[in-house]
Amino acid sequence: MTAVTEAPPAALTAPPRAARRRRRMTPSATAAGAMVGIIALVAVVGPFVVGDPNAGDPAQRLLAAGTHGHLLGTDGQGRDVFARLVDGTRLSLLAGLVPVLFAAIVGTGLGVTAGLSGRWAHRSIMRTLDVFYAFPAVLLAIAIAAALGSGISNSIIALAVILVPPVARVAETETRRLVDLDYMEAARASGASRGAIALRQVLPNVAPPVVVYCTALIGLSIVYAAGLSFLGLGVSPPTAEWGLMVSDHTQYIYTAPFLAAVPALAILVASVAFNVLGDGLRDLLDVRGEARA
Repeated sequence: MTAVTEAPPAALTAPPRAARRRRRMTPSATAAGAMVGIIALVAVVGPFVVGDPNAGDPAQRLLAAGTHGHLLGTDGQGRDVFARLVDGTRLSLLAGLVPVLFAAIVGTGLGVTAGLSGRWAHRSIMRTLDVFYAFPAVLLAIAIAAALGSGISNSIIALAVILVPPVARVAETETRRLVDLDYMEAARASGASRGAIALRQVLPNVAPPVVVYCTALIGLSIVYAAGLSFLGLGVSPPTAEWGLMVSDHTQYIYTAPFLAAVPALAILVASVAFNVLGDGLRDLLDVRGEARA
């Protein structure tokens, strides 16, 4: 009897484990992960390697890329473009990571709370978050940043506010999907508190889709932060930041278009890398996809 009762669980658990062993990151996602690692390394180490990004020489302004001592040339104030690009990686990555991290924590908490709460509390939380959907995200971020004033900290606050609702929506949707499953019913029947159920049963299952979604949001946050800096609502000159570099170099778009193209390309590469990495993580962590297969 013992052998008969133990065989089914082993048979049921073997295929998922085998499926997990077979699942791998796609080559594109692996390349994107490598690119993200390079960007992070440049952000941490780069500022200590390159020279002063704000040091300029008017006699050497608008030098072409490849000029001796200036790999990417110089800008309109004679500052080394490569040094500013490398130094700006830190702030651009910071503006992408911090708002998403805040949104992941707050949004997941709100979403899980709404999903496990009764009808009144659920509607109160979700309808409040729906108010933010009445405004385009970009315009709302601009309005908040303009109200708070320019600066990297205010830019991060503005981005965090607009990113919380979509993360909360993802967490709430996943939580509502889990509520009626058998193991949740068993947890409630055992007398577990709502907090214990949220921490032990819900969060481990909600975390993968939230992580995947937030990984893609980092690229979007980098683009939004660059846009705020481009409009003068982010970092202030002469601080090196990709969006501000694009703004500073637009006046030379006809005489030296390469200057604006370099930071714009950096924004594009970072955004695409995080989006492709998010797609790879989705394939790697999607438990429901495994069940369907």
